[in-house]
Amino acid sequence: MTLPSELPHEVPAGPSERDPDVGALDLSDRHALRRVSGLSTELEDVTEVEYRALRLERVILVGVWTEGTLADAENSLRELSRLAETAGSVILDALVQRRGRPDAATYIGAGKAAEVAALVAATAADTVICDGELTPSQLRRLEGVVKAKVIDRTALILDIFAQHARSKEGKAQVELAQLEYLLPRLRGWGESLSRQAGGRVAGGGGIGTRGPGETKIETDRRRIRARTTRLRRQLAEMSVGRQVQRHQRRGHAVPAVAIAGYTNAGKSSLLNRMTGAGVLVDDSLFATLDPSVRRARTPSGRWFTLTDTVGFVRHLPHQLVEAFRSTLEEVAEADLILHVVDGSDADPQAQISAVREVLGEIGARDVPELIVINKADAADPIDLDALRRQEPHSMIVSARTGEGLDALVEAVEAALPQWDREVSAVVPYVRGDLVARAHQEGEVLALRHCAAGTELTARVPPGLAAEIDRIAVPAGS
Repeated sequence: MTLPSELPHEVPAGPSERDPDVGALDLSDRHALRRVSGLSTELEDVTEVEYRALRLERVILVGVWTEGTLADAENSLRELSRLAETAGSVILDALVQRRGRPDAATYIGAGKAAEVAALVAATAADTVICDGELTPSQLRRLEGVVKAKVIDRTALILDIFAQHARSKEGKAQVELAQLEYLLPRLRGWGESLSRQAGGRVAGGGGIGTRGPGETKIETDRRRIRARTTRLRRQLAEMSVGRQVQRHQRRGHAVPAVAIAGYTNAGKSSLLNRMTGAGVLVDDSLFATLDPSVRRARTPSGRWFTLTDTVGFVRHLPHQLVEAFRSTLEEVAEADLILHVVDGSDADPQAQISAVREVLGEIGARDVPELIVINKADAADPIDLDALRRQEPHSMIVSARTGEGLDALVEAVEAALPQWDREVSAVVPYVRGDLVARAHQEGEVLALRHCAAGTELTARVPPGLAAEIDRIAVPAGS
C-alpha cells in the first residue's frame, strides 16, 4: 500500500477522469490515503508499558477531505488527535483521503476500507476514529471491514465530556447527550433479537403479562426514552436555581460578562487572572464543563460578573448543544461576550468561525462581542497583527504573563451597559445602609457629612437612585 506524504501537483483532469457527482478532482488524490506526519505517539521504548496503570487504546485516525486545502484537512486531523489523546489513546497513524463527499456505505469507500483493515492488522490497533459523524449503517459496515471498533468524532467528544463532568448537572447533561446519540445506533445480535416469553415458567410476571413480548433491542430503546425523559425533567429543575441567581443579579443592576471561546483557548486562565477565582486550569481539551461565576470590579469601582463556560469545537455535536442549552443561557443572556481565541493556533480564524456558529445556535448572535486574542507570549507577532487586522474590535493579551490585562479591563468597562444614574442628595444618618449600597453597587463621586445627614453625590443603579430620592432631606435643613 502506497501512502505518499506529499500532495502531488494538481493537474487538470481530462474528460474521462471527471466524476459527474464529485466534480473535477485529481484522480491520484482520490486514489490515495495520505499519511499525516507527526501524529504518532507510539512508544519508542516498549518497556514503558510496564509503568502504565492502564493500557491506552491504540487508535488510527481516518479523515475525508471534501473541501478546503490539504492544510485544513491536516489541521482537522491534528485536532482529532488531541481529542483522542485527551480521551486516553495512543495515536498509531493518521490518514486522510480526498473525496468529493464521504462514501454512503463505509465513509471512505470499500477499497480504502480494505487498506485501513490491513493497517489495523499490521499495527494491532484497537480502534479506528473517523473525523466526522458517521451514520449507524456506516459504523456497522466499516467495523465489519476493518475488524476493529470504529467510533466517530461525535462519540469521541461525548466520551471526553463524560470523563470531565464533575457536578450533578454536568453529569446529567452528558448522559442525556450520550443517550440521544446511542438511541439510533443500538444493535442486537443473537438472543438480543429473540422474543421474550410470557408466563411464570419463563420468568415473566404471570397473568396479564403473557404475550409476544418485546425484543431485547425494543426494551433497550424504551428504557433509553424513559431515562432521557427523567433527565430532561431533572435538568429543567436544576436550571431554576441558576435563573433565580441571574434575576437577583439583574435586580441589583450587576452587568454580566460571559467568557466564551474555543476549547483550550485559555478561558479559565483569563478568569483566574481577572478575578483570582482559582478554578481548574489544564492544558487539555474540555477541562471546564461546569460554569463558574465570579465577581470582578472595574478601575472606577463598578462591579460585574464573569462567567466561565464550556469550550466549543469544530462540528460540536448537536446533542451536546441541546443538552447544555440551559448552561449556555449564561452566554445568551450576558451583556458582553469575551470571545477568547488562541493566538498561537495554526488557524485561529477557523476557531472564531466555529465559536460564532455555536453562538448563533444558542441565540447569542446579537450579544456585544469583544475578541480577546490570548497566548500572546506563545504566538508569532506577525500572525497576531494579521488577526488583529481581521478582527478590529479585539484585544491582545496573555493570561499566563498578565500582558494586556489592564487594557482589557478598561475595554470591558467601556463596553458595559450604562445603567447608572447620578444622584446628589442628603441622606439621613439613620439610612446609612443606602450610603453603604452606593459604595458597593455604584461609584461615589463626593461625600461630606453635615448636620442633617450625609451629602452624597454618586452614580448608582436606577433602583437605588429612586430609594435615595424618596428619603432625601432638603439641603441645609
